[in-house]
Amino acid sequence: MPRIAPVREILRDLLRTLLSSYVLTGVSAGFGLMLVAGSAFLFISPYAGSVAAVGAIVCIPTDHAAPRRGKFLTLLPTALIGLPLFASMQALQDDPLWLGLLLVPATFFAFLAGAWGKRGLPLVISIMFSMVFSMAVSAHPQSVGLLFTCLYFAMGSALYILYSTLANIALNGRYRSQILAEALLSLSTMMHTQARRFVPADALDPLPVLPGQLMQQQAALADQLQAARDIILESPRTPRRQQLAAMLLRSLEIRDHLLASELDLDTLRAVPGHAPVFHQLRALLMEQAKMVESIADALLRGQQPPPFTDQRPQLAKLGGELEEDMAPGPMPPATAMSRAIGNRIGNINDEVLRLNGLARGEIAPDLTVVRTAWQLFVSPTSWSWKPFTHVWHWDAPPLRHAIRAALAVGTAYMIAMAMPWATHHYWILLAVVVVLRGSLAHTLERRNSRVAGTALGCVLAAAILATQAPALLLLVIVPLAQAISHSFAIRRYLITAVAATVLSLVQAHLLSGGTAPAFNIIERLADTLIGTGIAWAFSYVLPSWERNQIPALVARTMAAQARHARSALNLGQLEAVDDEPELEWRLARREAYDSLSALVQATRRSLSEPRAVRPPLEALESLLIHGHNLLAQLAVVKTMLMRRRHLDQETTREPLQKASILIESLLTATEPQRPDSAPTITSWPTELPQTDPFAYDLSPWIVRRLDLACNLAAQLREDADKVLHAPTEMEAEEARPA
Repeated sequence: MPRIAPVREILRDLLRTLLSSYVLTGVSAGFGLMLVAGSAFLFISPYAGSVAAVGAIVCIPTDHAAPRRGKFLTLLPTALIGLPLFASMQALQDDPLWLGLLLVPATFFAFLAGAWGKRGLPLVISIMFSMVFSMAVSAHPQSVGLLFTCLYFAMGSALYILYSTLANIALNGRYRSQILAEALLSLSTMMHTQARRFVPADALDPLPVLPGQLMQQQAALADQLQAARDIILESPRTPRRQQLAAMLLRSLEIRDHLLASELDLDTLRAVPGHAPVFHQLRALLMEQAKMVESIADALLRGQQPPPFTDQRPQLAKLGGELEEDMAPGPMPPATAMSRAIGNRIGNINDEVLRLNGLARGEIAPDLTVVRTAWQLFVSPTSWSWKPFTHVWHWDAPPLRHAIRAALAVGTAYMIAMAMPWATHHYWILLAVVVVLRGSLAHTLERRNSRVAGTALGCVLAAAILATQAPALLLLVIVPLAQAISHSFAIRRYLITAVAATVLSLVQAHLLSGGTAPAFNIIERLADTLIGTGIAWAFSYVLPSWERNQIPALVARTMAAQARHARSALNLGQLEAVDDEPELEWRLARREAYDSLSALVQATRRSLSEPRAVRPPLEALESLLIHGHNLLAQLAVVKTMLMRRRHLDQETTREPLQKASILIESLLTATEPQRPDSAPTITSWPTELPQTDPFAYDLSPWIVRRLDLACNLAAQLREDADKVLHAPTEMEAEEARPA
């Protein structure tokens, strides 16, 4: 049975949501809309207010928490592109044929902005809003004319861009704390999931970790960490910014150690007699996760987190208990692995201690690392034409999606024009625009959320309008609904669909002078069903199946893993007088995580596709597991090298060089490898030094990790060959003997 969250947890999660960066962004957007539309309403005319509101709404999709540098340039294209499209639609609103001939090609070019990836999607929505909402603006009065209508739209866009830029500057400090807190909450969730893995193989876990759960959390965290880097590492010139930047860098180290704690776990789980060790390590990791969670909550609430008690004494006691239980003679491999896993939990403990000390102001940030990191890890903010040079071939997903969207919008427009009602025909187009996505998985998710959210929103709007509330109160509901809609557009689209439905129905009620609210509600629901149905149908037209994108993602993953191995095993980092090798490794580590994250997300999306076109899921899952394990092995080697950097490196120099060459040659090979070609460095000794569990000679362990890393690289190569040359999931199943 699924666990029912107690009321206390529900209230805690609700408070976290209310204090989140995306809700603050939504509130800021709603206030900006009210400010722009209200000013035009009061100082010019009600008509000017309604058109200025459209100009502001067009800019809102691109308005998110962002670095101060480049915020204005992020918003500017929405106004520059939106204004001529809005004006053209207004000029042609009395000629349906020419209106459609403008709408379809404009949709094609708008959706090509998807070539910019995640950054381009809000721009696509904004451009489409400028055309769709132009159809919503009633025919301009003769006393106003087309020119002034366009000026009101331009005024609304310009004022909102100015407001949003200034609001982003004013809220930048708060955004830094919120986004770091959200990343720490995701990290804490991953720590809790990892802790649940510390159970013996024969133990019954009431909350078992599902296959792929950790990898999905890793992928989600990778996206959050990049968003956090962009804001937190921007110009860390004040003590508070430096403190938050240092905390972010510590969280990256915790993620690495957490990934390394997975090593040897499955092997040790099968060894009897280690249940007490598992329970103690599980409890310690849970306490560390709770502390990370407490630090995140303190950031959201503007408080100081409680102190964290060092767990090293408990880990040392656990190591002593293992040593007491050993029989005289060489250390058993299982006991050695237990001590190694305990040491990794100790490394997480050390990082949580530093994170807690930074949060409490008891530890000063390393300014050299912070100032160098912000120059390398922040995404560019300028717009480049380079992505468009790669879309002009038939297999390019952005090109196929642009054609698909243009056909869907054209079909929706013809159906809308043929419907017996034409009061709000743009609602059908709007449903197509917000539901149709580049992948089938995202389209299905949006379809379900849009239909369910519209139904709930219609019920809520009917309840609001049934009260016959005064117009002034309804005017307050419009920006409030806009704030909620914008807040959850990325995080929880169901809530966005509910708020957007309430917004549109209340606005339609105000514009119609309070007549026929029941018809508007029925029309909204019918138009949404028609629009989502069209989007769903056209998601199968010129589809960009994930199977076609997998080869490029696998190639990126293999190249990133090879670069990371070369950087992690470079002895020059221990002898360098500057931080250049360390920074090179950090950049390589980020790309390795990001490449695996992209592959995890593509694999997950493929589960919604027809079985006939799914990629080989078993081979992909194996590749992802081995890729994460290789990252973990190299992270452990990196940690050990840094711990013994003051010692003689000659004993490990040759194995490191040999491993680096082997791993790079395997991962960059162009020909398929034989299954029996797994290389080895050397056989690792079974008789490990019986010294203090946290001060033993690391050389044998480094050699063993290198050996395991080389074998993982061979397995990763084999997995990649299977993915690139294996049949689809359905073909493989049909080929199996009955």
